Amino acid sequence: MEAGVLFSGGKDSALAAIMLARDYGVELNTCVFDPDREVPGVRAAAAALGLPFRKRVLGRDLLSEAVDLLLSCGYPNDAIDMVHRTAVETLAAEYAVVGDGTRREDRVPRLERSEVQHLEMTTGCSYVRPLLGYGKTEVERLCERLLVVRYGETGSIGNGDYEGEIRSALCARGIDPASFFPSRHLQSLVVALRET
Repeated sequence: MEAGVLFSGGKDSALAAIMLARDYGVELNTCVFDPDREVPGVRAAAAALGLPFRKRVLGRDLLSEAVDLLLSCGYPNDAIDMVHRTAVETLAAEYAVVGDGTRREDRVPRLERSEVQHLEMTTGCSYVRPLLGYGKTEVERLCERLLVVRYGETGSIGNGDYEGEIRSALCARGIDPASFFPSRHLQSLVVALRET
């Protein structure tokens, strides 16, 4: 059975993909807003994991909607959750199993239990979050054992996180994203599997 996994190229989504690949044929899916955006670092991370990769385009209209929501709320959480929900729904239209790398402590992105139940009932897919029972410390330990990871501030390492394009869209509107996002927010990008 095929599982579509949302993949930013970072350690959490990579670890989730490794776990799901034990039981499913995993295909990694990175969602972008701009159809012209290339994600070579994410493609390389997928190749390092030895798993097939697809770039999905969510569209510039969704990006604009996300930025409008961020501006109306004054913080990014609802906007990122909305984009994540759309990405999950996009994969649910194609895969019997949809997965991502959300962890126990993650507040964003996160679908609530009622949203997951609605998604599964209306699409017939199973939404699987293999890291949901893992805390940050255990995820870090597993990643250290299994993955070679590079870290950098958002926008500096070429991963496929939604935040980078949202920040760029704010800048395009003449708005400083620093007033909405935490400073020095570190992101990760997988560069290789460790030999175990």
